[in-house]
Amino acid sequence: MSVNIKTEEEIKIMKEGGQILARIMQELENVVKPGITTKELDRLAESLILRAGGTCSFKGYKDKDFTAIPFPACLCTSINEEIVHVAPSDRILKQGDIISLDLGMYYKGYHSDMAITLPVTKTDGGSPSAHFNPEALRIIRVTKKALKMGIKKVRPGNTFGDIGNTIQRYVESQGFNVVRDLCGHGIGKELHEDPKILNYGKRHSGEEIKEGMVFCLEPMVTMGGWRIKRTKNGFGYETQDGSLSAHFEHMVAVTKNGCDVLTDLR
Repeated sequence: MSVNIKTEEEIKIMKEGGQILARIMQELENVVKPGITTKELDRLAESLILRAGGTCSFKGYKDKDFTAIPFPACLCTSINEEIVHVAPSDRILKQGDIISLDLGMYYKGYHSDMAITLPVTKTDGGSPSAHFNPEALRIIRVTKKALKMGIKKVRPGNTFGDIGNTIQRYVESQGFNVVRDLCGHGIGKELHEDPKILNYGKRHSGEEIKEGMVFCLEPMVTMGGWRIKRTKNGFGYETQDGSLSAHFEHMVAVTKNGCDVLTDLR
């Protein structure tokens, strides 16, 4: 395994792209509601990326580890038991669904990538309906926190096993499971670069984290078992037992004393 070390200039470009992508994701988040189709979300995502001067990382993408068929859309839209890589369709979002939005952009020669999971609900002042499934809201909160905890382990001298172990222990302490067969990844001039970053593992195991690495952390959490299967369209994955799943992803650059979250607007 050979992990590309990025220069300061490369990281600067990737942060610019990451910030644009994060603002686009905010706009998508604001329009998720009952009654909208996932194809409508995809059309909006593509138009916003093109307007920003980028192109869609996922559209036309082929990955031998997933499928030999080019991905047909800009945005991945995974609903309820679906985990990742589900292509948009005419499916209409319903009150009570949860949806994971996964979006990548190619900008000035480099890719950026991030994902969020949202409750689909009518809102009042930004708060989910009081009638929304509390366990669905909890798996979203737990997955988001697992990502934050993983990010805190990103610093030179730690290992990728330290990240995976932290994510796994927290998620399992909350009564959920991490997906074992999918993982985070390096990113740069290619959408998927080394290393592969598991969401489980042992402390102090795996490759050492070094300054200048840029990669995506993306815990995928299930309410039931961790085993997965292909979705019917062949692009995505869903839980084998039909349980709910949530997914969050950030792109991070390793700095001298920690990391910079390139897809975080704060």
